[in-house]
Amino acid sequence: MELFFKLEAGYLGIAIFVLVITIIVTTRNFVPAGIWKKAIPLMFIIMSIFIGMHYFVTTSRIYEVENTFNNNGKIICENRAIRKVSQSVTIEKSNEWVLENHMLSSPNYSRDFFTARCIKYVPVELNN
Repeated sequence: MELFFKLEAGYLGIAIFVLVITIIVTTRNFVPAGIWKKAIPLMFIIMSIFIGMHYFVTTSRIYEVENTFNNNGKIICENRAIRKVSQSVTIEKSNEWVLENHMLSSPNYSRDFFTARCIKYVPVELNN
């Protein structure tokens, strides 16, 4: 449950904002009476579906990245701290990286990476 709130906190905030706006708009005089009884559950269901889908996709990627890392594969993580030089970091278990509680860390690197912000490295072959 902690992982859900960590991943979806921003989207939950947006969903609450959308529900509040829906309540405000559907209770105005120019909107037909009783429409809020249909709009609120509909918006709640739509927001729940979108948040659930995002959570499913993100956790699937987390477990794919962690399995790749544990099987000595390469992972690419976005480097948001340094935008000018290298926008991504290639992570391998052989380079002293450690996976602990969905966080990748190394004594040779100044910051940790959350596995939700990483992808599995897949080499691309170019055909001539």
